[in-house]
Amino acid sequence: MCGLLTFVSALGAAPLQQAAFTAALDTLQHRGPDETEVTRAGHDVLLGFQRLSIIDVEKSHQPIWYDHDRYVMTFNGEIYNYIELREELTRQFGAEFRTDGDSETIVAAYHYWGPQAVKKLRGMFAFLIWDTQSKTAFGARDPFGIKPLFYTLTEDGLYVASEKKALMPFSAAARTGDAGIDGANLSHYLTLQYVPEPGTMTKGISRLGSGECFTYQPGGSMEVMRYWKAEFRPTPVSDPERKYAEIREALRESVRIHMRSDVPVGAFLSSGIDSTAVVALAREFNPNILTFTAALDVEGYSELDVAQDSARHLGVKTYPVVVTAQMMMDALPKIVWHLDDPVADPALVPLYYVAKLASEHVTVSLSGEGSDEFFGGYTIYREPLSLRSITGLPDGVQKGLRAVSKVIPEGVKGKSFLERGTTPLTERYYGNAKIFTEDEKRDLMRRYDPSVRYTDVTDGIYTEAAHLDDVTKMQYIDLYTWLRGDILVKADRMSMANSLEVRVPFLDYEVFNVAADLPVDLKLPPRSTDTKYALRQALRGVVPPEIVNRVKLGFPTPIRVWLKNEMYQWAREIFASSGAGSLIDLGYAQRLLDAHKAGEGDQSRKVWTILCFCLWYAIYVDRTLDPGVQHNASQLKLKPRVDRVVA
Repeated sequence: MCGLLTFVSALGAAPLQQAAFTAALDTLQHRGPDETEVTRAGHDVLLGFQRLSIIDVEKSHQPIWYDHDRYVMTFNGEIYNYIELREELTRQFGAEFRTDGDSETIVAAYHYWGPQAVKKLRGMFAFLIWDTQSKTAFGARDPFGIKPLFYTLTEDGLYVASEKKALMPFSAAARTGDAGIDGANLSHYLTLQYVPEPGTMTKGISRLGSGECFTYQPGGSMEVMRYWKAEFRPTPVSDPERKYAEIREALRESVRIHMRSDVPVGAFLSSGIDSTAVVALAREFNPNILTFTAALDVEGYSELDVAQDSARHLGVKTYPVVVTAQMMMDALPKIVWHLDDPVADPALVPLYYVAKLASEHVTVSLSGEGSDEFFGGYTIYREPLSLRSITGLPDGVQKGLRAVSKVIPEGVKGKSFLERGTTPLTERYYGNAKIFTEDEKRDLMRRYDPSVRYTDVTDGIYTEAAHLDDVTKMQYIDLYTWLRGDILVKADRMSMANSLEVRVPFLDYEVFNVAADLPVDLKLPPRSTDTKYALRQALRGVVPPEIVNRVKLGFPTPIRVWLKNEMYQWAREIFASSGAGSLIDLGYAQRLLDAHKAGEGDQSRKVWTILCFCLWYAIYVDRTLDPGVQHNASQLKLKPRVDRVVA
């Protein structure tokens, strides 16, 4: 896991500004404290890299060159099938390698297979290859969006980086002195609790989408192409036991190759089936694997007891960290800085601390993200099944029931059921988080734009999923919104904040292939409250029996409790001192906080969403808050910054 920054100059652009480039690269030092290098390829390209050494520590330095210095690449991530690809390239083309790692494998694959090489990569990745002969840049991001890749295209050329903060000094907004806040994405954030891809909160800086690649030639445009799209294909299963075995073996094999590393590998362990399954399978390949668990210092919110019981059952050691309200308040400014854009998911905080703990013992940790989107793990996925008695009625009848729902008083049983059942899925479901409604945003936002709707984010995704049943449509929506906008951002930024590589074995081509075939009744069986049923059946005998049907918690955080007590004054002071009042009605925010403290409904998620934005604004816009981020000390001697000039 590493941090990259690359600049490809436009034709006739000003000379390369290496000092400014190096300063921007330094903001990524937490992603790779082991080595730092800046390389110049001719007069057109600067490539910078911060390395966290994982595979082939002694030789696979970056930026990495190939084919007599024709190609040079910066790459963040891991390619888990690199050994098999190297063998194939050697056998088919006689390819030669100077290293033993995965980085050179990518460049060699591109040399022999061209852009199609990206389809052969099994792993998590974001990279840019510069071809010094054709003067062409080629870049790509992994199919599920595990690794980030930000870019900004200016009159000077193309800048690409692992985090947005490294691009901000070169953005159009920085040149004009404008804050450059994207109003539409602020609106989306207030609804979704994250900024949806491909945009960011800063105008002119975007993200390459998951499963996308691009080419760029100086003086031309950036051509973005989609090389992979998730294809769910629910199919009736005649032999469920055989299907369960396929799931189990696909996950076992994924865990096996995800453990390829030249440094210690551990795993996160919670009370749920996902992380427990990863640990149980990883233990088969390393019986001494270390595990790490986060707990919250409020009764009813801790996963520690169950996780420790699972660790004992599996015969592995687990290290716990207990997170308090004060620890959450202390860490949040640092967390927001690392995020680049606000993400109002309170689970970021325990994840930050468990990653910090893990980094003291290992360099790589396995985690369980992706299981819910693949196998149907969210409780909300049962909603289409519960609403069938209404959604199957003729349109005219539904219209009448909708009218009835409008006259039923709030809080009366049946009102919500009728409303949801008579609202099309495309309008009622836009992901796991639903923070502020449009009416609430109209009161909250100073510059509310009624033309900006959450459907702007989901309409195109629903079009792609039009042939699927409603449950699978919801999975597809989450795969392209919630997973890559919230879940994977948390995993990447909180691990990298602590110079820890997190690997996610569920998010693998082969695991997806066996999950994609599952029919609804094997994900969410009738007359049951189970979710991801097929996965649970596949893991019987792998995970402890009491975990098989345990309800997912997923780092629950007691902000509902703490914002009434320990965090109340802290939150009040943030609202009182925030400079974000030109965009957000901070009086409205304070009234929400007071209503929450008074017990007038649970307003905690709304309050937290505004708090995170106010902290982000203070750090990145008016710069009144120092987040207190310190760079990690390098574990290896820093490589000298090198100018490598290729004519």
